[in-house]
Amino acid sequence: MNVLDVKNVRKSFGDEVVLHDLSIEVPEHTATVLIGASGSGKSTLLRCINLLDDIDDGSIHLDSEEITDPAIDVDVVRRRLGMVFQSFNLFPHMTVLDNITLSPIRVHGVDKEEAREQAIELLKRFDLADKAFQFPDRLSGGQQQRVAIIRSIAVRPRLLLLDEVTSALDPVLVNEVLSIVRDLKHDGMTMVLATHEMGFATQVADEVCFLESGRIVERGPASQVISNPQLPETQEFLKRVHEAGRL
Repeated sequence: MNVLDVKNVRKSFGDEVVLHDLSIEVPEHTATVLIGASGSGKSTLLRCINLLDDIDDGSIHLDSEEITDPAIDVDVVRRRLGMVFQSFNLFPHMTVLDNITLSPIRVHGVDKEEAREQAIELLKRFDLADKAFQFPDRLSGGQQQRVAIIRSIAVRPRLLLLDEVTSALDPVLVNEVLSIVRDLKHDGMTMVLATHEMGFATQVADEVCFLESGRIVERGPASQVISNPQLPETQEFLKRVHEAGRL
């Protein structure tokens, strides 16, 4: 069963086409990893899936329901989605615990005490229980991003979207964020994520899609796309990534 079906999606900003008839399928309990240079369309695709950007053509289906139908209630759809951005987007005036419980209580109608108990359990699991009553500016960047991920999974989303969640972090902090994503993958969370971390992509991806200029140029298991790319465009991109990593 596919949790997500993106079918021939086209998206433009003015005269610039940023997604060209793009299609992906994401089966339940799998992780699809999007790779490609900045501007290749990865973030736009994630924003379209989360209904933050309207598409020009094609359709997007969540559990076989077309969520790009104009008659759809966007707020209801978003209750089934979790999204984590490059920037942490935590509310600075709220404690970590309040950041995590805000949506379960106000959007999903979870009892306050139940929401707090669940949040504490998640914080314990990911070694952040001692930060529950601190404000975001007291946390490291890695800790803030981990809280942002916990906030997204606290609503038990059907699909989790992750957009370059390590790009704003010091390299030393990257692995503590990636470790939480590895744990979610182990739990069977269905995910679509954009990343420049090729080693990480190799570890978690069931399918890797290489995007260039809004098109999927090459797709397949990580063992093929990252370790043994078939097309010159993919080979050139990975060469640049590896050279940048040595700088």
